[in-house]
Parts: sequence; C-alpha cells; structure tokens
Amino acid sequence: MRTVLISGGGIAGPVLAYWLRHHGFAPTVVERAPGQRPGGQAVDVRGVALEVVERMGLLEQASRVRTRMRGMSILAPDGHEVDRSTEATFSSGRLDSEDIEVLREDLVRMVYEHTRAGVEYLFGNSITALDEDETGVRVDFAHGPSRVFDLVVGADGLHSTVRRLAFGPEGRFSHHLGSYLSVFSADNFLALDDWQMWLRDGDTGFGIMPVRDNTELRIAFGFESAPLAHELRDADTLQQLVVDKLASMRWEGTRLAEAARKAPDFYCDAMAQIRMDQWSRGRVTLLGDAGYCPSPLSGQGTSLALVGAHVLADCLAQDNGDHRTAYARYEQRMRPFVTLNQALATENPGGPASEESVTHAKNALSLDS
Repeated sequence: MRTVLISGGGIAGPVLAYWLRHHGFAPTVVERAPGQRPGGQAVDVRGVALEVVERMGLLEQASRVRTRMRGMSILAPDGHEVDRSTEATFSSGRLDSEDIEVLREDLVRMVYEHTRAGVEYLFGNSITALDEDETGVRVDFAHGPSRVFDLVVGADGLHSTVRRLAFGPEGRFSHHLGSYLSVFSADNFLALDDWQMWLRDGDTGFGIMPVRDNTELRIAFGFESAPLAHELRDADTLQQLVVDKLASMRWEGTRLAEAARKAPDFYCDAMAQIRMDQWSRGRVTLLGDAGYCPSPLSGQGTSLALVGAHVLADCLAQDNGDHRTAYARYEQRMRPFVTLNQALATENPGGPASEESVTHAKNALSLDS
C-alpha cells in the first residue's frame, strides 16, 4: 500500500486523504495546530465542488448547516443604508442558487469526522525537511522521528512549508493583490437576523453576517495596503493595526474595534495569489492554496481545494500511483480550471466578479474526464 504524507489539516488535505483512502492508499495528515482550527469566514461550495461533497456523502449534512441569509444592506460610511438586496449577497451570490455557503470550521469538522477512522492524523506537528531519493521521501518532523513516505503533498495554505522546502521562497510565487483581510467573530451586538451588512469607507471596508442562529457575528474587515514590512506582519502587530483602523471608522468603529481586540479567533493576512509554472517536483506536489491560492477575493478557494483533491487522487489511482504520470495529468486537468477561478479575484477590483464569470468558472471541469 503506497503511503502519502499530506501537510495541512484544513479542507484540502483531509479531503485528499478521504479520496486516497477510497482508492487504496495509506494517507497521513500532519497539521501544525493542536487540533482543528476554530473560526474563519463563511466559504462557498459551488458548481463541480458540490459534486465532490455529494460523492463524499456529505452534501445533506453540509446543506443542513449552510448559511440562510435573507439578504443584505449596503451602507454609506456613516451607516445609513444606500442599497439593499433580497436576491443575492456579496458573500454567497444569488440566494436561489444551488450552491451552498457554510462556515469554514463546520466544513473542516465534517470532513475530519468523516475521515478520522481511516486516516492517520498527526496534530501539533510539522515538516522541517524533505530528502527524496529513488525509493521515497524521508521527512523530518518538528516532533518525533523521521519517516519515509512514497509521496508528499503540500496542502498547507498560502504560506506553505512544503512549497518552500521543495520549490523555494514564497516570494517567487506570491502575488500581492493590494489589500489585507481580517476575519473574526463577535457576539451579535447588532441584532442582525439572517441579514448581512456591507460598508466601504475610503480604503477600508467590512462585511458582517450573523451565524449560529443569529447568536454570533462573523466580521470580515479589509483594508488596502502595499505588502507590509516584515516586522508589521507579526500576529499581534497585525491585530493592533486592524483594531486601530476599525476604531477610526465612522459607523460602529468603537464596538467593532473592541470586538477585534477581544476575538479569540482573530485572523489577518494579505490578499494574494500563488502562481506557479509547475506544482510538482519529484515525489512532491501541491494542492489548494499551497499551489494555486486564488485569494478570498475570488470566492473560490474552497471549491478549488475540494476539486483539486478529487482530481489528484483520481489521477494517482488511474496511474497506479505512478507519480510522474499522475502529477502531469493532475496539472493538465486542473490548470485551466485554476486559471478561470483565479481570474475572478481581479475581474472587478473592489467588487465581486460578474455572475456570468462565476457560473462559467465554477463549472469549468468534469470530475470524470
């Protein structure tokens, strides 16, 4: 049985582990965090990605916990409503669509529970070195002894360790999109009832949506900025930067800043895409954000992760684990799909891509090709 080490315990890695196990491989998932990471924004599962979830037997479960917004308000900087819609929201698109929007943490939990019995998980650990020869890849870990695997997959996000070890520094592949995004949770101090609010004030803006039966808010705050200096990318410094920017906003700035300061799940990172001429090197390949992050501006990061995991596992199964042929087939099948979906992030700077572009991109691949 061929062994595959997958770095990253978010969505892409465990979904790949599910499909590899389905095809007779022995997957191991290593995750730096001590367990499943809480928090995060609501994510979209669209088009062909819905088929992946359905084939895993999780679509009914995911549909039960989907967000169910009634609409959204668009606010002026002082908080008064300038527009509204009961047909679509910026976060999920048309409300009558078959696509679903779920909290990232709910999807992560679902996939983990669905795979834990047949997959080895190594939480609280990370890869520190890769040494490949003709028989496999020896992997050194931050904790515990080295192990040898037939294949290694980096599904470890925008700042992938596997990509750095196998391909080189992140700066070669990361393309900054001119802004940063922060996501955090708070009590529903706005008393929103299945209703979103969106506001833009100069070079900053936010979207707020209620979750957990309207008991919580998920706040996504963005600000335009060139790449920040290294010393400003420290987690605590970023959090204070967001707090200060929120405090200066004209509408609800004080309460939003306090929520960001107290949030137990505070997140902030650059809006960037990963663009690479090749996702594979030797026995190592990349999946999801590690290889082709489209940025949250596209709304398609989760769908790319789901579809990429299915396609990669399918290619390995078809080629009986021959990684050279399988990796080449994986890239051939996925690259046009990735290109279309990455383009959604830059089609309409400052706003969502057109409905026509999203429809085309989300369906531009067949799982059975």
